[in-house]
Amino acid sequence: MTVKSVCVYCGSRAGAMPAYARDAAMLGRELAAAGWRLVYGAGDVGLMGEVARAAQAAGGDTFGVIPRHLMEREVGKADLTRYVVTETMHERKKVMFMNADAVIVLPGGAGSLDELFEALTWRQLGLHDKPIVVLNSAGFWDPLRKLIDHVIAQGFADASLARFLTWVDGPEEAIAALRRASG
Repeated sequence: MTVKSVCVYCGSRAGAMPAYARDAAMLGRELAAAGWRLVYGAGDVGLMGEVARAAQAAGGDTFGVIPRHLMEREVGKADLTRYVVTETMHERKKVMFMNADAVIVLPGGAGSLDELFEALTWRQLGLHDKPIVVLNSAGFWDPLRKLIDHVIAQGFADASLARFLTWVDGPEEAIAALRRASG
């Protein structure tokens, strides 16, 4: 598997800690430096905007996908390398996922969790083998990691579920993890 395009799931808000925005911007720069295309939700707000603007400023290729009903709310970023408008959220998620070789999850809310769990469920079911990296900025995802361990311990998932996720603390580690998966 060769990584050329990375889908980033993240919040349309900046969150409570400056580390979230800092890591999002650094990830955008790191993706561009690696020569990998950023695939994301096409918003110009929150962490979405941070990662995209940083990737663009570093000369990176950007592919944004936004549903029509969110163009105003998420301030659709039409100056991307490629900008796709979909009719539904389901179509957005499908287009994003199908146009990426790997996934990185930054801090975010219900939408980011939905995207992560869809990708994780598909991986568990054998529908893909794309790497899924959880970027645990400032410990944001620690409760999620405990929850996944709890789900496994309580017999609702096989231990392999935990192995489908790679947990990292920073953008450089995320890029390194994807390089290892490519090699």
